Amino acid sequence: MISPNHSSPTRVFYGWWITLAAFLNLFFTVGIVYYGFPVFYPSVAESLGFTRAQVMKGFFIGFIIVAPLFGFLAGALIDRLGPRKVIRIGIAFVGSSLIFLGSVQTLGIYYLFCILQVVGYVLAGPIPNQVLISNWFRRMRGRAMGVAYFGLGLGGVTSTFLVPWLIETFGWRRAFEVVGGLILVALFPIAQWVTRSYPGEKGLEPDGSPAENLGAAGKPLEGMSLGAAVRTRNFWLLVAGTSLTLFTIGTVIEHLIFFLTDHGYTRLEASRVLRALLISSLVGRLAMGYFADRYAKKNVMAFSYLLLALAVPLLFLPGQAVA
Repeated sequence: MISPNHSSPTRVFYGWWITLAAFLNLFFTVGIVYYGFPVFYPSVAESLGFTRAQVMKGFFIGFIIVAPLFGFLAGALIDRLGPRKVIRIGIAFVGSSLIFLGSVQTLGIYYLFCILQVVGYVLAGPIPNQVLISNWFRRMRGRAMGVAYFGLGLGGVTSTFLVPWLIETFGWRRAFEVVGGLILVALFPIAQWVTRSYPGEKGLEPDGSPAENLGAAGKPLEGMSLGAAVRTRNFWLLVAGTSLTLFTIGTVIEHLIFFLTDHGYTRLEASRVLRALLISSLVGRLAMGYFADRYAKKNVMAFSYLLLALAVPLLFLPGQAVA
């Protein structure tokens, strides 16, 4: 966690500032927006006369159709431009589309800005920030990733307080505009003046020491080409596992508010349940990052998949809203 020349033993490795930048990116673009968006659904549906299916279809179209295509594009752009520039583009998409969502009147325009929101999510969310952390860390990558993803969960928890308050105080239109403006003001300066795609831009090595970038034989670590990766079984197992996990979590989050209100919960109580879910995820994010540095990553991943598989069916247990 110190600079490679060791001239200043107390100096914090710049990679931790990169981790803080990734923390804030995920806090806003995923935590506040992705987890907070379902809280807007009832107000948008009532105000514009949309059905539940219609109001949720915007993100559905975005994540099922648009996100996979832009996921490949984001990967290519990151390789070509570096994560910093891609994140800046994504921030512009996220912030501006939220601002414009505050003025929608028709279903088609609502879908358009939901799709643009998803494009921003892809370009400024988990994909480029994971690459960013991976560029800056080797030995402590799991912990750095856990800290960055803690921002995602904390943003989600914050959204369950912030978004209902904004809607109640200013109305859902102004709430969209406030969140969008906040994202542009908070994140763009960080991406411009703090974030750097590679340690070499600051004269550093991953983890703050040249030795950390070497393999067991003392040679620089080398990656696998895309063509070679797609021909391996592990690549497709990772794709399948990640896709199914994101689909499952996304489905639960998108439908949770309506699901709970249909089962007798008020909107406030439903928001509290979502908040409790996201608070519990904070512990999991830090714990999994810590375990990933100490144990075989495939075992940690398998354990997290098992927990998810056991948790989702609990939603169908009979229950009653609490006061």
